This record gives sequence, C-alpha cells and structure tokens, in this order.
Amino acid sequence: MNRFADILDQTAAVKWLQSAYAADRLPHGLIFAGPAGVGKGTTAAALGALVLCENPKNNDSCGKCDSCRVLAAGNHPDYRVIFKELIRSYDKTGESKAVEFSIDVIRPELVERAGRSSVLGRGKVFVIERAELMTIGAQNAMLKVLEEPAEKTVIILLTDQPALLLPTIRSRCQLVRFAPLPEEMVRKELEKRGIDKRTAVSAATLTEGSLGLALQWIQDGVVTLAAELNGKLDAVVKGAPATGLADWLRKAADAYAEQQLKRDELASKAQAARDGLAVYLRIAAEHFRKLLESRENPDELERAATAIDAITRAEQYLDSYVNTPLVLQQLTLALEGAFVS
Repeated sequence: MNRFADILDQTAAVKWLQSAYAADRLPHGLIFAGPAGVGKGTTAAALGALVLCENPKNNDSCGKCDSCRVLAAGNHPDYRVIFKELIRSYDKTGESKAVEFSIDVIRPELVERAGRSSVLGRGKVFVIERAELMTIGAQNAMLKVLEEPAEKTVIILLTDQPALLLPTIRSRCQLVRFAPLPEEMVRKELEKRGIDKRTAVSAATLTEGSLGLALQWIQDGVVTLAAELNGKLDAVVKGAPATGLADWLRKAADAYAEQQLKRDELASKAQAARDGLAVYLRIAAEHFRKLLESRENPDELERAATAIDAITRAEQYLDSYVNTPLVLQQLTLALEGAFVS
C-alpha cells in the first residue's frame, strides 16, 4: 500500500505535506526536488493515496478502502503518472525515441484530463516524472492548469534539477525538498532485499544515499564495473598509462545501454550509451574527490583537482553532444598529463 508511514527517512517532507493536508492548505502544484531514488515517487503515491482516500486517518491513507486498493493495484482512474515515454502513444510515425517530454504528451495526459470530472468523485492527482525533461512548450501548456486548477486537483512534478523548470512553473508550485538517505540505511535496505553485504556497502557508497539508484546499479552491473574502474584510476594515479581507459569506458557505456534497452527496446541506444558514460564519469569524479580529501601533498592535490576538472569538461562536452571518441581521447590525455610523467 502507498502510505506515508512507509516512507524512508523523509521526515521533513512528509511532515510538511501532512500538516498542509490537515490544515486544508495543500497546494494544487507541488515540486518534489531531490536526488533520484530517494523516495520522491513513493511519497507522491502516498500523497495521492491520502488525497483520494475514502477514510483517511491521522493524515494518512487508510490502505483499505476501494480507492486505496485500486491505487495500490496501479489502475486508479483519478491517479495519473505521466512519463516522457508516453509520447510514443501519440507519435503516428512510430519513430519517437522519447528523449524529450513534449507538449504532445502534456496536452492530452494532463491539460485535457484535468478539465474532466473525477471518476470516483474525490479529486484527481497527476504525477510528472523527470519533469526537468519537459520542453518549453510542454511546460507552457500546463501553466493555465496550475493557475486555475479544477477543484481537488493536485499536480506533482518530480525532478532532481528544479532549476531547469521555467520560472513561471516554479512560481506556481510549492517546492518540497527531499534529502539523500543515510548510507547505512541504504545498506540495510539492500540487505533486506537479499543483496550480499559487500555489494550493499559498495552500492550505498557509490550512490550517495539513493536506494532506488543503488538497486538499479546493482541490477545493471554498474556496481561491479565501478570497482574495476576505480582500480584503473588508481593505476593511473600511480603513473600507469591511461591508454586503455577510453576503450574501457566505451565498452562499459555500451553495456549500460544494453541494460536500458532491455527495459525499453524503443529507447535511443546512442542516448543510453551517453547516459551510461555520464554514470561512469560521475563515479570517476567522485573517486578523485575522495582522493583530494585524503591527500595533503600540494602536488598530489593539484593533480587530483586537474583530474576532476578534466572529467567535468568531458561531462560538459557530452551534454553538448560532442563526438564521444573525441571526448574520451581528450579525457585520457588530460589524465595522463596530470599523473603520468
């Protein structure tokens, strides 16, 4: 069931939402902002269950009424989760890779539905996943709904990058922040799910308090490959050539892409590979940040800082769709220049 009582370690966010509900001052528009995998989606479901519940108790859903049971089953007529891949349902060519979240999804899935009466008569709840991927047109299309919402309509935007939302969207919504989970809590939750302790510790550390991301990275093999990557980076730090690093990163990114395509065979393989490369660059940057924290020698500190700068540039190039082999070549040269004499 979807209940606030089951949310992990998001006390401030949950308390604020329950207080707003109890005072009958729950905003029509909400932005749940925080890292991926820390409970934004589950909290949105819990809030939706409360808003639509027939017999709420102690500012939480009862978990037993027809509305709660239907929502838990995933087919509540008045609870709608909107995600960018829905664009394929409206793409007549059948060629969409759903990289962006377009107006073709927002208009029929939110704007038109928000204007209709609720099926069960207790209101409507819309949840937009990865809201930062909405195009400008998509965001503009929902402004009127946010300004003049139908009675008992709640719209929740989930994002880890609220700054990418238009100011006009942010000004019409209440921001609710979500914090990373304690690493020890993530480890324990992973072990409860049958993950061995060593893997659980590694996943919790790598994902910096994101249970959802930890579960995904274990499943996708990222945790295992991260240990391999860190070993290669340590070798470079000790003076070994970085010539094989670019090829390793490319293969790791391709493996990541294959896992994403298993979940969504219509996804863009090229974009999934870029996403995978971004994951491993993030892991590499964090490895050098920890190195920076553990060293005192000025030369070593400068080398670690140079490596972080090189990775940051590589990430920026990827975001700008610069040729991937060129990005990796420049990164390799920069790392060798920093550590290999």
